[in-house]
Parts: sequence; C-alpha cells; structure tokens
Amino acid sequence: MQSYTIGQAARLLGVSPDTARRWADAGRVSTHRDEGGRRLIDGRDLAAFSVELAKTGGQEDVSVTSVRNAFPGIVTAVKLGDVAAQVEIQAGPHRLVSLLTREAVEELGLEVGMEATARVKSTNVHIDRT
Repeated sequence: MQSYTIGQAARLLGVSPDTARRWADAGRVSTHRDEGGRRLIDGRDLAAFSVELAKTGGQEDVSVTSVRNAFPGIVTAVKLGDVAAQVEIQAGPHRLVSLLTREAVEELGLEVGMEATARVKSTNVHIDRT
C-alpha cells in the first residue's frame, strides 16, 4: 500500500505541511514512521481523511489565495435565481455585490446574517465563507 509523507499529504489536501502536522498531532489522521524516521500516512487513511475533510469543509480559518484585497463583513442579501445568484456583503462602510452561480452559494451555505469575506481582484469579486 502506498504511504505519503506529511508534505505530500499536505499538497494533496491543499493545506500547508504545518496544518497537516497539526492534524496528525491531534490524531485526526494516523501516521507511522519509516526506517528513516519520517512520518508517513497510509494511502487508505489519507483517502478516508480527505473524504471526511471535504464533507466538513475541513479547511482551517485561513484561506489560501492570491487575491490581495479582502473585505470581511456580513452577508446582507442573497438573491437566488435558477442558475445565478447575487450576494451582498456589508464590510464596514463598503457594500460589495457579487454575481455567482446558485450552486456556489448553496455549497458555501451563504445566508443573510453570516460572516463572509469578499475578495476583489481586478473586476472580479470572490466570496469566502468565514
């Protein structure tokens, strides 16, 4: 059976090696050591953990993104169409409106009153659930 180093597992899970180490230290995923003392995760364990992570949205509170302009705020309106949706966020004195797919809004579980972060890059507004 294939085993993965902490670094390889982190890359596959889309997190930093430090995050993968913390999860292993907390017992969220089991590890063993090879002859060289490296911590390894069995492929089956990593596969099961990745499915669990996807179901719970297991990313830590920190987003990994190249977008520099982040506006944390509160969702003030969600308008759902058949395919598209409109989400409004009030971030301090700034009102941001994003058009995205209905599917994205549903996957993020966006609702009026919840915290969210609007990320602006050029003419695009990205919404992160916080």
